Amino acid sequence: MKFFLDSANLKEIHKAKEHGLIDGVTTNPTLLARENSDWKTLAADICKETKGPVSLEVFSENYQGMLEEARNLIQLGPNVVIKCPCTANGLRACKALSDQDIAVNMTLVFSPLQALLAAKAGAAYVSPFVGRLDAVGHSGMELVEQIIQIYSNYEFSTQVLVASIRTPTHVLESALLGADVATIPFSVLLDLLKHPLTDKGLAAFRSDADKLVEKTNH
Repeated sequence: MKFFLDSANLKEIHKAKEHGLIDGVTTNPTLLARENSDWKTLAADICKETKGPVSLEVFSENYQGMLEEARNLIQLGPNVVIKCPCTANGLRACKALSDQDIAVNMTLVFSPLQALLAAKAGAAYVSPFVGRLDAVGHSGMELVEQIIQIYSNYEFSTQVLVASIRTPTHVLESALLGADVATIPFSVLLDLLKHPLTDKGLAAFRSDADKLVEKTNH
């Protein structure tokens, strides 16, 4: 399972990279806006900092605008993946871009039928938003399970990229279902490592190690 970092913060990306934990990065206009810097320069810097794919989202909602923005975005780095919304124009743009061997990540996916259409349009990735579905009383992970089943039925090559992850449980359930990628906020990525029994065990080992050192010194 691949881990992408859902962030536009270079410090977070660098730190996650240092720990060897990420295979790529996903961004969106909201994440880029939080950084209060020139977004194009920032996006280019993220592409340089990241070895794996970097998802950059088009701002336009019309077909021609999406294509024009996509052509500009792929100039920012060789690892750029174009994010398009799962709308009629987004699907049309996905098909046109994928026909040109430009990788597309279809975002804002909330139903298995949207995911099916994205795969038929040639998307490299499809991003079901599990946290947002959970927040309105639906099961985000049930959607992931349905998408994986449909893709398995017809051997689509589109990768299931679980997005809008809010908790470590989302990551665990994604892995159990066999999702290809989870894109994870930095804070949740750090939480994956935490367990109270690890902390308790480490404290006990440290205490006993200190005793051993003290005996050796005497």
